[in-house]
Amino acid sequence: MLIRYKKTLEKIAMGLLSFMPNEKDLKKLQQTMKEYEEEENRQLFLWKEEDIIGLLGVVEHSGQDSIEIQHISVNPSHRFQGVGKRMVKALKDMYPDKEIISNKDTAAFVEKCDVC
Repeated sequence: MLIRYKKTLEKIAMGLLSFMPNEKDLKKLQQTMKEYEEEENRQLFLWKEEDIIGLLGVVEHSGQDSIEIQHISVNPSHRFQGVGKRMVKALKDMYPDKEIISNKDTAAFVEKCDVC
């Protein structure tokens, strides 16, 4: 299930976010976390089954009917089990009136999800 990010989950979120290719550098990772915490149009969600095993970061574009997936990450030991697709589907269910779009980093995966 998708849960909204809380500051108490920061270390888990940073760990999952660090699996994204562009978030390997600690300073970049900290800046990205700060943006999700401070910017109203950005939302960070965590995927919880028994444990938190995935992360989804989105930007809601004002004036547009779309949600852009900026980051999507699954714990390596849970990959290839449909977790990422379930996260994208849950996001679509959460925002049924919005189009789910991707950026260049998430496009290949989001296209596989077939929710757009």
